[in-house]
Amino acid sequence: MDATTQQAPLVLNPRRDWKAAFRAMGHLFKDPNNTTEVFKIMRALNADVAAKNYRRLLKTPQGGRLAYERVELIERLTDRAWIDQFAPGTVGAAYRAFLDKTGYSADGLAAIGNDVRGSSVRIEHPYAWFSRRERDIHDIWHVLTGYQADDPLGELCLVAFTYAQTRGTGWGFIALMGALKSFREKNGKYARIAVREGFRNGKAAAWLHGEDFEKLFAEPIEAARTRLNIPRPAAYLHARQVYEFQTDVAAAAVAAE
Repeated sequence: MDATTQQAPLVLNPRRDWKAAFRAMGHLFKDPNNTTEVFKIMRALNADVAAKNYRRLLKTPQGGRLAYERVELIERLTDRAWIDQFAPGTVGAAYRAFLDKTGYSADGLAAIGNDVRGSSVRIEHPYAWFSRRERDIHDIWHVLTGYQADDPLGELCLVAFTYAQTRGTGWGFIALMGALKSFREKNGKYARIAVREGFRNGKAAAWLHGEDFEKLFAEPIEAARTRLNIPRPAAYLHARQVYEFQTDVAAAAVAAE
């Protein structure tokens, strides 16, 4: 057995640790880019989500095959030769552009998750595999939805989208707290409208966990969005325009002083 895997039973504790979740949320408010705190919230509130959604996967047309093959997506998403094979205009090409623009990586996200768990051991269990799958497809969802990963509002909107898709309490908690925080911000109503749009879009879209992402990468991205019923995030894009204008005005005022 490989030293990085573990065949011990996976112990699921459905009890939610709200104290830990609020503590992590406080840190996340101070630094919206602190992904470690997001993993802590997921660990505190989403313990039973992977099990529920794995069972849902088995009921989808190709879910049984995906579960049987149990592909570790991180092995594909960190293989640059694999990513570079996709033609312009495809989901794979858009994901490639995402990596090049942001500098993010699937293994970087995995490393943060391992730090929060306190172990790099890969547990060989269907629920653990599904949890890793959810982690690894997060940035693919950024690409599909148009919610930018290097933008706190884009991340918040995708969190709301993900809550609608997974019904994970942790995702809902972050979306709700982010929306409440916007009441203290200038033009915060545009953020709330965008977050609500993210939830509605996630609810209306096809269940993305049931997708074969290896095949999806070869599909033209606009055709994929149409097939999966993922619309252009109009409210989010409008909010970005409002905030960019607000920032430009503030910068101009400072320059004029």
